[in-house]
Parts: sequence; C-alpha cells; structure tokens
Amino acid sequence: MKKFLFLFLIAIGIATSCSQPSKEVQTVSPQEVYDAVYNKSNSSLQVVDVRTAEEYGVSHLKDAQNICVTEDDFQEKVKNLHKDEPVYVYCKSGGRSARAAKILAEMGFTKIYDLEGGITAWEEDGLETNN
Repeated sequence: MKKFLFLFLIAIGIATSCSQPSKEVQTVSPQEVYDAVYNKSNSSLQVVDVRTAEEYGVSHLKDAQNICVTEDDFQEKVKNLHKDEPVYVYCKSGGRSARAAKILAEMGFTKIYDLEGGITAWEEDGLETNN
C-alpha cells in the first residue's frame, strides 16, 4: 500500500510540474518590447538577437547583442550576461528565441522575455529597427 501511495504521489508531482508553464520566460508583444527597449525604462535591459550574424546584419533591434543560438558557443557567450537583469530574446519568428529562452532559464536567468512572433511581427507592426 505504501509503495502504491508513493508511486501515486510521484505521478501527481510529475503531471503537475509538466503541465505548468515556465514562470521564468514570458512571451511579450512587439509593442511591449518596443516600450522597454526604445523608451529605456530599465537601464539594465539586455537585448539578445539569437539569429545568425547575416540575419542580424540586415536589421536588428536597438542595442541588441548578436548571440546566435545555433552556434556551439551560445552558452559560453551568454555567461557574460547578468542573470538577475531582464533579458529580451528574439529571432525571425519565435522558434529559435523560444529555444534560447529555455536554455537561459536552465542556466538560472530569472527575467526572460521572448518577443512573440520575432522580428517578423515587429516589422509587421511598423516598429523601428537598426540596419
């Protein structure tokens, strides 16, 4: 009976932990990112473009650092960021930034914001980029 109860409690714990969204990563709209980045309401803001250097060269957000998530040294490079300060990540449409956000959360970053729809949604909203 104790064995059954123990297994039941473990199963409940796994089920509830898997169904809850991560509290470390928030998906935010282009306008929310614009307000944070271009109005500079937080001087410790970190913006990371996780696309390739070629994509970054075409257009990127103001003050964005280019740290490509598909490169082998991604984790090594993001170690230079401050874990307790806000980090905004974006890519072209949201897939790579979600991957990057997950890695950052696993590394202990506490305030991670993922641009919903990536720079594509940003540009569709007519928001400013740097070239």
